[in-house]
Amino acid sequence: MSPVRTALGRLVAALLLAVAVVSVPLPASAATEVESYLVDATIAADGGLRVRATITPDGGAGEVVQRFATTLPTSDAREFRFTLEDVRATRGGADAGARVTRDGGYEVVAIPVDGAEPVVLEYTVRGAAIATEDTTTVTWRLLQGLNLPVRSFEATVAVPAPFTMIDCAAGPPGAPGACGWYSGGTHENPVPTFNDGPRGAGEVVQVMVRFPAGTVASDQQVVQRWSLDRAFSLAPLPAAIAAGIAALGLVGLYLVRRRFRAAEVADPTPTLVGTFRPAGAGYAAFEVSDGIRPGQVGTLVDESVDPVDITATLLDLAVRGHLLIRELPHRSAYARADWEFERRFSDDPLRPYERTLLDAVAPADGSVRCSNLGACVAEVLPEVRSQLYDDVVERGWFSRRPDAVRLVMTRVGWVLLALAIVVALLLIAFTSFGVAALVLVALAGGFGLMAQDAPTRTKAGSGLHAGLGLLRGHLLTQPVEEMPPGRAVDELSKVLPFAVVLGGADRWLDGLAATDDDTTDTDETDLSWYHGPAGWTLADLPDSLRNFVTVVRGVLLER
Repeated sequence: MSPVRTALGRLVAALLLAVAVVSVPLPASAATEVESYLVDATIAADGGLRVRATITPDGGAGEVVQRFATTLPTSDAREFRFTLEDVRATRGGADAGARVTRDGGYEVVAIPVDGAEPVVLEYTVRGAAIATEDTTTVTWRLLQGLNLPVRSFEATVAVPAPFTMIDCAAGPPGAPGACGWYSGGTHENPVPTFNDGPRGAGEVVQVMVRFPAGTVASDQQVVQRWSLDRAFSLAPLPAAIAAGIAALGLVGLYLVRRRFRAAEVADPTPTLVGTFRPAGAGYAAFEVSDGIRPGQVGTLVDESVDPVDITATLLDLAVRGHLLIRELPHRSAYARADWEFERRFSDDPLRPYERTLLDAVAPADGSVRCSNLGACVAEVLPEVRSQLYDDVVERGWFSRRPDAVRLVMTRVGWVLLALAIVVALLLIAFTSFGVAALVLVALAGGFGLMAQDAPTRTKAGSGLHAGLGLLRGHLLTQPVEEMPPGRAVDELSKVLPFAVVLGGADRWLDGLAATDDDTTDTDETDLSWYHGPAGWTLADLPDSLRNFVTVVRGVLLER
């Protein structure tokens, strides 16, 4: 092949390769920058801000995404909210296919771009005209949340009236600095104009125009944000309201308590319940007024039927001849003590609650051990309590059953507390009166506690209650050795159930033990109402009965 033909072939091959390269489409590059962001904005007299932004990308393909913040928190627990209306984007006068979505506190506008053809973004802002005492300030971040950096920014803002000040800040959203330059209000530049750039992706340019009050209406949307400091504010108004509620509430509780106390002392003259009558030179016998029982006394003291009242009733039934309490032999020195109840028959009359209790612990066809007492009284204990409440009402000491009154007042207290808590939660959630809310809850709780002591005693009951103080004084001071000769054991035994309820039981037990003047080594059956195991003496009685009272009260408490 000749050199000429070889050179010609190579030239043709090169031309074909060039044509092939030109005919293959080159991949489009993605948009990386906005060449210019030009804004024409107009402030309306009603405070609305109409924005028209012309965005020119750098010629690539992709999306221009702008995130508009619709909330602006302040340092005083408030939050300004903004609304974007009539959002649209066009390219060459035609719809640019923008997508507008919500993302939490942001309005997001995504505009597809392809090439350097500008797109026009238009929207109206509501809430940007913020009122102060003597001015209205329109402020908005014309550039914000853009996903691309901006080479240059320029904005003009048409105003409906003369303004007093303009300002501009630019930079990172959390700490913007000064804009490149801005001017307005002069003969040469009457319209506010703002220039800045370049700006990185996500950076802001915020403009501000201030007007005298009355020239531009405020359309601000202010929402109080919840915070602990705001909810429990100690500012003058919330503090004064809390103090006022506390003062009025305390006065109210005082008046209620005063009324309760007045009802309690309706008859200040004490009525004798029991006393020690002279029974010879240097001797005194115990005498109870009007057949009053220890269980009734215990209920009158605190308006409640307690285990100690039931325990004292058992001892009283034994002393009066209806019941024998027998202490069983101990299996070992460390074994738990146990007792047996045996029915006795007596002509002494029984109250309904006494009969119910006696039938449970000492049925006519058998006996019950103290270790099984809980199971025996479980079914009848509510009935015994109910009958005892009815008994004290029947005797005229209470106008109504104390347990019923206490139940009603407890419910009232809980209802008031629930209402106070609901009101408190609302106040704490939506206002700055949290301290006042806590005061309301405290007052409701105070009423609930005080309501437990709502008096139901009648005039007779109040007099009798006052007389119990005198009887308690006698039980704590009356010499136990001054019982009549030959009747000391019976008189001391009659005192014991009342002392278990009112106090001083130990000294009367010691008095019983001191009556042992015989020479025998055992006293198992010396007492008609309490028998001990083999080898037991009256000197053991104080410890035996202390154990008995403790065990029975514990068994009843479990119920």
